[in-house]
Amino acid sequence: MGKNNKDNMSNLFNRYVWLVDIIYRRKRITFEEINEYWRRSSLNFSGEDIPLRTFHNHRKAIEQMFDINIECDKRGGYQYYIENSEDMERGGVRSWLLNTFAVNNLINESHKIKERILFEKIPSGQMHLTPIIEAMRDNQSVEITYQSFWNDSPATFEIYPYCIKVFKQRWYVIAFSPYKERILIYALDRIKNIKITENSFHLPEDFDGESFFADSYGIIMGDEIETERVVIRVGGNQERYIKSLPLHHSQKEEETTPEYTLFSYQIKPTFDFRQELLSYGADIEVLNPEWFRDEIAEIISEQYTVYGDKMEEIKRTPFPFGDTSR
Repeated sequence: MGKNNKDNMSNLFNRYVWLVDIIYRRKRITFEEINEYWRRSSLNFSGEDIPLRTFHNHRKAIEQMFDINIECDKRGGYQYYIENSEDMERGGVRSWLLNTFAVNNLINESHKIKERILFEKIPSGQMHLTPIIEAMRDNQSVEITYQSFWNDSPATFEIYPYCIKVFKQRWYVIAFSPYKERILIYALDRIKNIKITENSFHLPEDFDGESFFADSYGIIMGDEIETERVVIRVGGNQERYIKSLPLHHSQKEEETTPEYTLFSYQIKPTFDFRQELLSYGADIEVLNPEWFRDEIAEIISEQYTVYGDKMEEIKRTPFPFGDTSR
């Protein structure tokens, strides 16, 4: 797939999100008003009007891809609105559309303040969303050229896209590999080329994306790891942060004291969950299971070996972090 095709797909996807966002924020809006917004949009590279036929094609694509119905109130002056708009705040793909790409579109249109809004850098991969979503909708396989982190050269193969997931600023497609006969996970920013094939596949009736990741922290499935009850002790005021943004949907508050809070999880203690806990440093202590606590302790011990000389120097310094008397 050429660069122009990738850019066109990415732009088309952004136009869908732009349209949903405009109608959602305005509640009810005429086509003429939509066109006025479109003339001022940064997505409108040519500055031309949006053809009525294109508008209706976008409506149809949005309904098929995201189950968002843009209806027309003919008696109220041919005003367009989103059917059951209250569902937009209930999570899932509709909430993501508004909270992520809609904000991006708004910022892109605010040229004067763009340099005052700072984002984390997101690896490329967005341009692959449209063909993957189309393939998922039509139950068609895709052929991808994929550059794995573990291989020196890319490989081209066919996959059946079951669902997509975003995690830690990266997009992933969860797909069945007919070659390896199992479900695998591919990062979209590692895809070099993508093409929808004419081959169809059957999505298993018992497959559900939410259930598939129910016991996982992020994107690592950990097939060799059992789901266990993990208990952590959180101090250093980090418990407030974790209460407001749970590490996992199974998070439960077991005990709270002025010094610490105990949280429990039903989760697979995979590599990415371990890395997340380690990122909190001494503010989090793993209590159970014992093997997971030992694994964390071993990593900390290895870190002490690396920084051991510095740690001894800090211990010998009366005020290692500066004079605290002031």
